[in-house]
Amino acid sequence: MTLQEMIQSLNSHQAAYVNLDLKDPKNGEYMLCCFHLVAGGKLNLLQAACEVSAESSTGTNFAVKTETPFSREMNSLVYKVDLEKSLVWIAYPRRLRDRGGNVQNIMTYIAGNIFWMKEVSALKLLDMRYPAAMLEQYDGPSYTLDDMREYLQVFDRPILGTIVKPKMWLTSAEYAEVAYDFRVGGGDFVKNDEPQADQDFCPYEKMVIHVKEAMAKAVKETGHKKVHSFNVSAADYDTMIARCEMVRNSGMEKGSYAFLIDGTTAGWMAVQTLRRKYPDVFIHFHRAGHGAFTRPENPIGYNVLVLSKFARLAGASGIHTGTAGVGKMAGTPEEDVTAAHNILNLVADGHLFHQSRGTVPETDQDFVKNIILDTMHGKVLQDDSRRGIKKCCPIISWGLNPTLLKPFIDVMGNVDFITTMGAGCHAHPGGTQKGATALVQACEAYKAWVDIHEYAKDHEELAQAIEFFEKKENKDLRHSERAESN
Repeated sequence: MTLQEMIQSLNSHQAAYVNLDLKDPKNGEYMLCCFHLVAGGKLNLLQAACEVSAESSTGTNFAVKTETPFSREMNSLVYKVDLEKSLVWIAYPRRLRDRGGNVQNIMTYIAGNIFWMKEVSALKLLDMRYPAAMLEQYDGPSYTLDDMREYLQVFDRPILGTIVKPKMWLTSAEYAEVAYDFRVGGGDFVKNDEPQADQDFCPYEKMVIHVKEAMAKAVKETGHKKVHSFNVSAADYDTMIARCEMVRNSGMEKGSYAFLIDGTTAGWMAVQTLRRKYPDVFIHFHRAGHGAFTRPENPIGYNVLVLSKFARLAGASGIHTGTAGVGKMAGTPEEDVTAAHNILNLVADGHLFHQSRGTVPETDQDFVKNIILDTMHGKVLQDDSRRGIKKCCPIISWGLNPTLLKPFIDVMGNVDFITTMGAGCHAHPGGTQKGATALVQACEAYKAWVDIHEYAKDHEELAQAIEFFEKKENKDLRHSERAESN
C-alpha cells in the first residue's frame, strides 16, 4: 500500500492526529519522538500510528463529544513516516506536559498505555528531541562529574571505581573492609550494589558507620579523597530520605558520598525527589531492570538512548550506559556510546535527532562558546546554568577488568566516565587491593601511551591481572568456539 492510499484509508478520528505537511516541527512548540512501529490486526502503518498519536496525547479509541477547539489544538501529530523502515515521527505539543518538570508525566504519555494497544504488534521509542522552552522546566543535574573531579582532584583520566563483591551476604564490617582494600589500592569510587538495602546480615546504619570509618582511614593512608555511593532506594519516601539523612549525619565529608537510586524500579519520582532535595550530592541512577524494554531485540519499549536522555532531564548526575560490547552485557557502540555522548555533551546527534541541551538559542554567541569549550572537555554551565541542562556522567560497569580499560576508552572516545569494575578487581589473584592497583597501573599505561603488556614488565599487579584475565578470556573463547562447532 502506498502512502497516499494509507492517507485515504484514515477515518475522521485518525485523521485528526496526523499532519504530514506540518511546517517546521522543530519550531520549539513540539517535543519530537520517533518510533519503530509494526501495525497489529487489520490496520496499516499510518492508521496504527494515528491511534498511537491519539492515545499518547488527547485522544482515545473514538472521537468524543467533549472535545473543544482548544483541546484539538493539543493533539499530537504524526508528521513523518518511513514505510521501508517502519518508522513514524510524532510531534507532541510541549504544553501537554506538567509545568513542574515532571519526567513521570512525559513517560506516562509517550511510553505508557501505547505499549498495550491492540493496534500495534511492535512499538519501540528510538529517540526524542526536547525544545528549549521545555528543557527550561526541568531540573537537569546539579552536582556533576566536574564537581566530583574537583573533589577527587582527578582531571585527566576516568574515575576508577568498583562494586563490592559478592554483592550480597557480606556483613557490614566485611563490606567496609573490601571497600577499604580497594581504596588503599588506589581506587577512587565504591558503590553499593543495586540490591543492597537493610538486610539482617548487613544493617544499613552499621554499614554506613563502618564505611565512613574505613574510608577515613584509607584517605589518611593514601592522602587522596574517596567517594562512596550509598543505595538509598527504599519502600517509601520516608525511608529513602531517612537513609539519605543517615549518610549526611554520619560525619562524612561533603563530596565524599553519593546517593544511588534504582531509578527504573524505584521510579522517576524517587529520582527527581533526590535531585530536588539534595542538589549538592551526586545522584547515581542505577538502571536495574532496563533490559526488559531497552534490548534491541525487544519489539516493545524504548532503548538505552531514550532512558539515558530522560535520566539527564530528571537530574541524575550519572547513569549506567553499558560497556558497548566490551564487557559481559549485551550492547553495541552504536547503542551505548551514542547514549553516553548524548548525556555527556551539550549538543549531540542521537539515532534520529540532533539535540541541543540549551535553553537559549544554539546560535547565541555565549552558548556557541560553551559548545566549543564542551567539545574540548572543559567545564561548562558552572556559573551560567540558565543557558542549558548540565551534563550527566556515563557510569560503566559489567564485565570490565584492567585489561579492558583501554579498549573501552578507545570505543568511548574520551575518559569522561566512572568505571565500576567488580570481579575485574576482586578476582585478581592477589585480592582486592592488588586488583585496584592493577587498575590504576592500566590507567597509568594508557596515559603514558604504553601498551599494558610492556608496562606490566615492571608492575607486578598489572602483570598478574593480565595473566589471569587474558587466560580466562582465551578459555572462554575456546569454549565458545567448541560450542559453535558442536
